[in-house]
Amino acid sequence: DDHPELAEIIGQIRGARRGRLINVYRLLLHNPALAKAWFALNNAVRWQTGIGGRLRELVIIRIGYLCDAPYILRQHIPALAAAEGITAVECAALRDWQETSLFDQHERAALEYADSLTRAARAGDELFARLKVFFSESQLVELTVLTGAYNMHARVLNAFELDLENP
Repeated sequence: DDHPELAEIIGQIRGARRGRLINVYRLLLHNPALAKAWFALNNAVRWQTGIGGRLRELVIIRIGYLCDAPYILRQHIPALAAAEGITAVECAALRDWQETSLFDQHERAALEYADSLTRAARAGDELFARLKVFFSESQLVELTVLTGAYNMHARVLNAFELDLENP
Protein backbone atom coordinates (compact mmCIF):
# COMPACT_ATOMS: atom_id res chain seq x y z
CA ASP A 1 0.00 0.00 0.00
CA ASP A 2 2.96 2.31 0.62
CA HIS A 3 4.20 1.81 -2.95
CA PRO A 4 1.40 2.34 -5.49
CA GLU A 5 4.01 2.25 -8.27
CA LEU A 6 4.42 -1.46 -7.52
CA ALA A 7 0.71 -2.29 -7.69
CA GLU A 8 0.90 -3.89 -11.15
CA ILE A 9 3.74 -6.31 -10.40
CA ILE A 10 2.34 -7.08 -6.94
CA GLY A 11 -1.02 -7.88 -8.56
CA GLN A 12 0.68 -10.23 -11.03
CA ILE A 13 2.58 -11.98 -8.27
CA ARG A 14 -0.49 -12.36 -6.07
CA GLY A 15 -2.51 -13.62 -9.03
CA ALA A 16 0.01 -16.40 -9.61
CA ARG A 17 0.59 -17.20 -5.93
CA ARG A 18 -2.92 -17.86 -4.62
CA GLY A 19 -3.37 -14.22 -3.57
CA ARG A 20 -0.18 -14.10 -1.52
CA LEU A 21 2.87 -11.90 -1.78
CA ILE A 22 5.42 -14.46 -0.61
CA ASN A 23 8.62 -13.44 1.11
CA VAL A 24 10.94 -13.94 -1.84
CA TYR A 25 9.00 -11.30 -3.78
CA ARG A 26 8.88 -8.96 -0.77
CA LEU A 27 12.68 -9.16 -0.84
CA LEU A 28 13.01 -8.76 -4.60
CA LEU A 29 10.66 -5.78 -4.75
CA HIS A 30 13.53 -3.69 -3.39
CA ASN A 31 14.41 -3.70 -7.08
CA PRO A 32 11.19 -3.96 -9.14
CA ALA A 33 13.06 -4.82 -12.35
CA LEU A 34 14.67 -7.83 -10.66
CA ALA A 35 11.34 -8.86 -9.14
CA LYS A 36 9.70 -8.78 -12.58
CA ALA A 37 12.55 -10.72 -14.20
CA TRP A 38 12.57 -13.33 -11.41
CA PHE A 39 8.79 -13.71 -11.67
CA ALA A 40 8.95 -14.17 -15.44
CA LEU A 41 11.84 -16.66 -15.25
CA ASN A 42 10.26 -18.62 -12.42
CA ASN A 43 6.96 -18.91 -14.29
CA ALA A 44 8.71 -19.94 -17.50
CA VAL A 45 10.84 -22.67 -15.91
CA ARG A 46 7.91 -24.04 -13.94
CA TRP A 47 4.96 -23.76 -16.32
CA GLN A 48 6.18 -23.21 -19.88
CA THR A 49 8.31 -26.26 -20.60
CA GLY A 50 7.91 -29.81 -21.84
CA ILE A 51 9.17 -31.17 -18.52
CA GLY A 52 6.41 -32.83 -16.53
CA GLY A 53 5.38 -31.48 -13.14
CA ARG A 54 6.57 -34.51 -11.22
CA LEU A 55 10.07 -34.35 -12.69
CA ARG A 56 10.21 -30.58 -12.23
CA GLU A 57 9.39 -30.89 -8.52
CA LEU A 58 11.84 -33.77 -8.01
CA VAL A 59 14.64 -31.64 -9.44
CA ILE A 60 13.67 -28.54 -7.44
CA ILE A 61 13.46 -30.46 -4.17
CA ARG A 62 16.78 -32.20 -4.85
CA ILE A 63 18.42 -28.81 -5.41
CA GLY A 64 16.83 -27.60 -2.17
CA TYR A 65 18.54 -30.45 -0.33
CA LEU A 66 21.89 -30.05 -2.11
CA CYS A 67 22.00 -26.33 -1.40
CA ASP A 68 20.58 -26.66 2.13
CA ALA A 69 17.84 -24.22 1.13
CA PRO A 70 15.04 -24.44 3.72
CA TYR A 71 12.92 -21.81 1.95
CA ILE A 72 12.79 -23.87 -1.26
CA LEU A 73 12.06 -27.07 0.65
CA ARG A 74 9.28 -25.44 2.68
CA GLN A 75 7.71 -23.95 -0.46
CA HIS A 76 7.72 -27.25 -2.34
CA ILE A 77 7.21 -29.87 0.40
CA PRO A 78 4.54 -31.03 0.90
CA ALA A 79 1.99 -29.00 -1.08
CA LEU A 80 3.64 -28.46 -4.48
CA ALA A 81 5.21 -31.92 -4.45
CA ALA A 82 1.94 -33.61 -3.49
CA ALA A 83 0.09 -31.73 -6.23
CA GLU A 84 2.41 -33.48 -8.71
CA GLY A 85 1.90 -36.92 -7.15
CA ILE A 86 5.13 -37.01 -5.13
CA THR A 87 4.77 -38.70 -1.77
CA ALA A 88 6.34 -37.63 1.52
CA VAL A 89 8.50 -40.77 1.36
CA GLU A 90 9.78 -39.78 -2.09
CA CYS A 91 10.48 -36.22 -0.90
CA ALA A 92 12.56 -37.56 1.99
CA ALA A 93 14.33 -40.02 -0.32
CA LEU A 94 15.55 -37.14 -2.49
CA ARG A 95 18.15 -36.37 0.18
CA ASP A 96 20.01 -39.50 -0.97
CA TRP A 97 18.15 -40.59 -4.11
CA GLN A 98 20.95 -42.90 -5.32
CA GLU A 99 20.23 -45.28 -2.43
CA THR A 100 16.57 -45.86 -3.28
CA SER A 101 14.63 -47.58 -6.02
CA LEU A 102 11.73 -45.11 -5.81
CA PHE A 103 12.73 -43.23 -8.98
CA ASP A 104 12.72 -44.54 -12.54
CA GLN A 105 15.65 -44.30 -14.99
CA HIS A 106 14.31 -41.10 -16.55
CA GLU A 107 14.04 -39.43 -13.12
CA ARG A 108 17.42 -40.78 -12.00
CA ALA A 109 19.11 -39.32 -15.08
CA ALA A 110 17.56 -35.90 -14.37
CA LEU A 111 18.53 -36.08 -10.69
CA GLU A 112 22.10 -37.02 -11.59
CA TYR A 113 22.17 -34.05 -13.97
CA ALA A 114 20.86 -31.70 -11.27
CA ASP A 115 23.52 -33.04 -8.89
CA SER A 116 26.28 -32.57 -11.45
CA LEU A 117 25.28 -29.03 -12.39
CA THR A 118 24.80 -28.03 -8.76
CA ARG A 119 28.04 -29.53 -7.50
CA ALA A 120 30.39 -28.95 -10.44
CA ALA A 121 28.51 -26.56 -12.77
CA ARG A 122 28.89 -29.03 -15.65
CA ALA A 123 28.11 -32.52 -16.85
CA GLY A 124 30.29 -34.89 -18.82
CA ASP A 125 29.70 -36.49 -22.21
CA GLU A 126 28.64 -39.82 -20.67
CA LEU A 127 25.87 -38.19 -18.65
CA PHE A 128 24.70 -36.18 -21.67
CA ALA A 129 24.53 -39.37 -23.72
CA ARG A 130 22.27 -40.96 -21.08
CA LEU A 131 20.11 -37.83 -20.86
CA LYS A 132 19.56 -37.83 -24.63
CA VAL A 133 17.85 -41.22 -24.31
CA PHE A 134 15.12 -39.63 -22.20
CA PHE A 135 15.00 -35.95 -23.19
CA SER A 136 14.72 -33.98 -26.41
CA GLU A 137 17.16 -31.15 -27.05
CA SER A 138 14.48 -28.68 -26.01
CA GLN A 139 13.85 -30.56 -22.77
CA LEU A 140 17.59 -30.66 -22.05
CA VAL A 141 17.71 -26.87 -22.36
CA GLU A 142 14.64 -26.61 -20.12
CA LEU A 143 16.09 -28.99 -17.52
CA THR A 144 19.38 -27.08 -17.55
CA VAL A 145 17.70 -23.70 -17.08
CA LEU A 146 15.41 -25.11 -14.37
CA THR A 147 18.46 -26.39 -12.50
CA GLY A 148 20.34 -23.13 -12.94
CA ALA A 149 17.35 -21.05 -11.87
CA TYR A 150 16.83 -23.01 -8.67
CA ASN A 151 20.54 -22.89 -7.88
CA MET A 152 20.24 -19.11 -8.20
CA HIS A 153 17.12 -19.16 -6.01
CA ALA A 154 18.92 -21.17 -3.33
CA ARG A 155 21.89 -18.84 -3.27
CA VAL A 156 19.83 -15.66 -3.06
CA LEU A 157 17.42 -17.06 -0.47
CA ASN A 158 20.22 -18.50 1.65
CA ALA A 159 22.28 -15.30 1.46
CA PHE A 160 19.42 -13.36 3.03
CA GLU A 161 18.35 -16.21 5.33
CA LEU A 162 14.86 -15.43 4.14
CA ASP A 163 12.11 -16.16 6.66
CA LEU A 164 10.08 -19.25 5.86
CA GLU A 165 6.49 -18.77 4.82
CA ASN A 166 3.72 -19.69 7.19
CA PRO A 167 2.08 -22.90 6.01
